[in-house]
Amino acid sequence: MHPARPAATRLAAQTRTWWEDRGYEVVDLGEDPTADKVELAVSLGGDGTMLRTVELATPLGAPVLGVNLGRMGYLTEVEPAGLETSFERFVAGNYTVAERMTLAVEVTKRGEERSPARGLVALNEAVVEKVAPGHTIRLDVAISGRPFLKYAADGLIVSTPTGSTAYNLSARGPILSPSVRAMVLTPISPHSPHMLFDRSLVLDASEWVRLTVVGAQPATLVVDGSATVQLAPGDVVTCRTAETAARIVTFGRRDFHAILRRKFGLADS
Repeated sequence: MHPARPAATRLAAQTRTWWEDRGYEVVDLGEDPTADKVELAVSLGGDGTMLRTVELATPLGAPVLGVNLGRMGYLTEVEPAGLETSFERFVAGNYTVAERMTLAVEVTKRGEERSPARGLVALNEAVVEKVAPGHTIRLDVAISGRPFLKYAADGLIVSTPTGSTAYNLSARGPILSPSVRAMVLTPISPHSPHMLFDRSLVLDASEWVRLTVVGAQPATLVVDGSATVQLAPGDVVTCRTAETAARIVTFGRRDFHAILRRKFGLADS
């Protein structure tokens, strides 16, 4: 849950009581991320909280039910008023689990071998971006092991289809249907005057991207808006389709295009 929201605290207590009254054990994955035999993870907050919950639940294979306490709610499934009804439907087996592609993000520090301890999972995106204002970074990009292009920009976004409506969209990247298996590479404010290729690139899920920090400026890696790793020149970030997908609980068919229309206030002229 989002600890700064009183509504989340109240709903967390309501959730715990509902399940414990029915003989279930309730744990806080934030306090016990290695809990096993998790049948359902409940996220109480906005999309940011949902991303954090997915990060904790995906290695456990647990499906995640998102309860929307935020503004946009792209990832969440139910509103607070439908909380207990959604639990009843889950217990009755009246639900489906939608699998969403995730990214396996690995960091290799200069002169080191790849370190599993620096592996992260992204449902939305991995972003390598500048640290200091006024200083662009330079990134050497390879696709599936083959050199592609050197970028001079504020940063680069590697996005999943789910994340295409997040940072990628604000950087004018394309929106992908969440059922597509692909990743999007989108530059953030490319600066080089001879940088003619400043568009997004959509890659197949079987391809992978390697970003190497070159030049003199450091950078930072931000995964799903929270997990950060400081990068120095020579450090490498590798993004590929993760073996484990995120599992999202849904009730009925989610109309992605209707959600877009609603969230962006789109209407026929």
